[in-house]
Amino acid sequence: MSANPEGAFGAAANDADVQETREWMDALSAVIQSEGPERAHFLLEQLLEHARQNSIDKPFSANTAYVNTIEADQEERSPGNNEIEERLRSYMRWNAMAMVVKANRHHPPEGGDLGGHIGSFASLATMFGAGFNHFWHAESEKHGGDCLYIQGHVSPGIYARAYLEGRLTEEQLLNFRQEVGGKGLSSYPHPKLMPEFWQFPTVSMGLGPLMAIYQARFLKYLHARGIADTANRKVWVFCGDGEMDEVESLGAIGLAAREKLDNLVFVVNCNLQRLDGPVRGNGKIVQELEGEFRGAGWNVIKLLWGSNWDPLLARDKEGALRKLMMETNDGDYQAFKANDGAYVRQHFFGRDPRTAKMVESMSDDEIWQLRRGGHDPQKVYAAFHAAVSHKGQPTVLLIKTVKGFGMGKIGEGKNTVHQTKKLGDEDIKAFRDRFNIPIPDSQIADLPFYKPADDTPEMKYLHDRRQALGGYLPHRRTKADESFTVPALDNFKAVLEPTAEGREISTTQAYVRFLTQLLRDKALGPRVVPILVDEARTFGMEGLFRQVGIYNPEGQQYTPVDKDQVMYYKEDKAGQILQEGINEAGGMSSWIAAATSYSTSNRIMVPFYVYYSMFGFQRVGDLAWAAGDMQARGFLLGGTSGRTTLNGEGLQHEDGHSHILAGTIPNCISYDPTFAHEVGVILHHGLKRMVEKQDNVFYYLTLLNENYAMPGLQPGTEEQIIKGMYICKQAPEVKAKGGKGKAMPVVDLMGSGTILRESFHAQELLEQDWGVAARIWSCPSFNELARDGQDCERWNLLHPSESPRVPFVAQQLGEGGPVVASTDYMKAYADQIRAFVPKGRNFKVLGTDGFGRSDFRSKLREHFEVNRHFIVVAALKALAEDGALPAEKVVEAIKKYGIDTDKINPLYA
Repeated sequence: MSANPEGAFGAAANDADVQETREWMDALSAVIQSEGPERAHFLLEQLLEHARQNSIDKPFSANTAYVNTIEADQEERSPGNNEIEERLRSYMRWNAMAMVVKANRHHPPEGGDLGGHIGSFASLATMFGAGFNHFWHAESEKHGGDCLYIQGHVSPGIYARAYLEGRLTEEQLLNFRQEVGGKGLSSYPHPKLMPEFWQFPTVSMGLGPLMAIYQARFLKYLHARGIADTANRKVWVFCGDGEMDEVESLGAIGLAAREKLDNLVFVVNCNLQRLDGPVRGNGKIVQELEGEFRGAGWNVIKLLWGSNWDPLLARDKEGALRKLMMETNDGDYQAFKANDGAYVRQHFFGRDPRTAKMVESMSDDEIWQLRRGGHDPQKVYAAFHAAVSHKGQPTVLLIKTVKGFGMGKIGEGKNTVHQTKKLGDEDIKAFRDRFNIPIPDSQIADLPFYKPADDTPEMKYLHDRRQALGGYLPHRRTKADESFTVPALDNFKAVLEPTAEGREISTTQAYVRFLTQLLRDKALGPRVVPILVDEARTFGMEGLFRQVGIYNPEGQQYTPVDKDQVMYYKEDKAGQILQEGINEAGGMSSWIAAATSYSTSNRIMVPFYVYYSMFGFQRVGDLAWAAGDMQARGFLLGGTSGRTTLNGEGLQHEDGHSHILAGTIPNCISYDPTFAHEVGVILHHGLKRMVEKQDNVFYYLTLLNENYAMPGLQPGTEEQIIKGMYICKQAPEVKAKGGKGKAMPVVDLMGSGTILRESFHAQELLEQDWGVAARIWSCPSFNELARDGQDCERWNLLHPSESPRVPFVAQQLGEGGPVVASTDYMKAYADQIRAFVPKGRNFKVLGTDGFGRSDFRSKLREHFEVNRHFIVVAALKALAEDGALPAEKVVEAIKKYGIDTDKINPLYA
């Protein structure tokens, strides 16, 4: 140690007693040397705690020096064959590069590039080599399998490994990003497109880190509840330093620390570059992330420098090199790797005479060979080993790399490397030479893939290492081995039968009754996962607190204020409810973890996630799309749905479009039920599909907070409910008033959700005031009706010589008079069935286009022009257009119901 604290420690100029400072530092150094760093760490913690107890306003820094966390003499040594592993990495680098370049050399007649990425895998190849060879377990009899959230842009490198393993063919590599013919490989990790390969979609940046945290927590949940042994499983998350700018990437790291998710390892690939340029040109992203994660309570391991830096750091007695490392910003570090050894000598070491002297005997090439830690196999192994051995905290590895490592002048460290997907022959030769690929110059133009013979040491090593770890990764299970029988529909009579006279309930209450009954099933009940985002009482679900408890790995270490109540707030180590707080993204991530448990853990789980419908697809739509990609199975329930149901809450709470958004996800089956029996039939049907048949679909139901009498199930309508429409009230026999001497046709009134009840009132007004008979159709799903119609149209287009198929809407409606559809959603929701309404039937649609607002329901329905009066006017207008009654009757109705014809369109109001 230097005798001068200003050397290694940079003592402040205002030090009142330099000698005392030196004595404290010498004492600490002695502890480190004689008893080790752990003892020194303990003593420092004790001193800090003592300072806190004495109210000393101590300075705090979550940062450590800009050096490796693990000292060279503390590294766990890699047991691998470094020479063979290096060759395998080189072959994978070559094949990944060749795959991308080949895909962009051959264009179809219409032109265009397929894209792809080389630079990201180039920076991660060493890390993936360590993981695949030594750490990542596949599912086997002895191990549940590790979960790998693989950085999306490195997919070519993963395909390159799978090719060497014999899991992918050369034909598949040649069809990279060419999937329509069925022989290609998806651009990024997509379980939907490669259902037996990719586990998790990660290229929508930020979602991978967020979903992985809740996946790790869900593994703990499964273990705590005795459903699966997950004690030895790990969740590994690879993300880029630029990706950490996404708020989702860091948004849940507090949860991971709070719940001590020591089964979680984040690996942040700190190559210092975003897609366009530096992540923190004027700063240091590693230090920034260290502070974020350590402050949140994570175990932080920094790996910045390779082994050939160790001798230099060992000679750095005055701390000059460490000081220089800390003071140099990321923009300069990037520039160093974009140039050469001479540049690094001048612009890095040359900044301080002491560091310049340290490298004066080194050649420029030797300086250039000073590697960053992420490209040093031994350093990476040691860091990974420390991560998996750590207990009680999640671990983040901040590993410094070079984006485009090995790509030379065309990309290494350059701002343009992310977009580099085309290489010339000379660049390819340089790449070949750098990684010693046995491809002769005569074959360079063809850019062949390279795969050693099966009996070579490299290939034997490759397979041996994976066999030792249980098999090959990534790998995805498409169906669970276990099976369940869903209770018969009759078990849910509480929601199927009419409500007693004078009793009213909401569809939300119907859902809770269904869920409560399902939880009582001895087989399937324990597999139900109720998920809440701090709104249990809003949805009448507080009774579940006592019934099944709220999951908390620490149990309940306090006395709840409502302990004396029947439905007190009960937390439990084996609790069944996942209570996420005010956190829709977290709730959705938990739902995804549960909804894909059949694949990730071979356990069928049935998640029910209920939330304000406005805060569902609108707020976490990207996660909903990821759920579709992951083939999720479960129920999403949008409470207080519709644009006019939520008294007093206003614009940001009123949903008029979630069903339109839900309809964009192909495997999302969505319903807007009006009655309790519809809720029961739909939920039961969803269970049959997702649990018994293991169909890859998920369900979205909107629920209401309005209470009214429920009519009960009409036997025989179950299938029609699922298909999307059935007659819930026949037309009365009425005598026409004001017609042209002949009976007017029956008007069909279609609706869903709360506005269907306005159709019942409209039916009465049409009969009483205008002598018009109306038949009422409950339409739980305009989305399903539209999909059926589109399927029929497609089939008819492709089978012109066969009898055409008839859409279900047309089958149900048949011939007749006008049709009026009204919902609490935008007009586009019901209007999507227009093409399937039988020809000649005048089709009118009412909806709630525009911004929501606060008021009583009746006023809101008047404002949005979807109430009973507007339904009547729409029906009369359609009849007038059909010549069944004079237009004056429509004018008369407008006056009778006090409709303001000069009011601004609610779409613009």
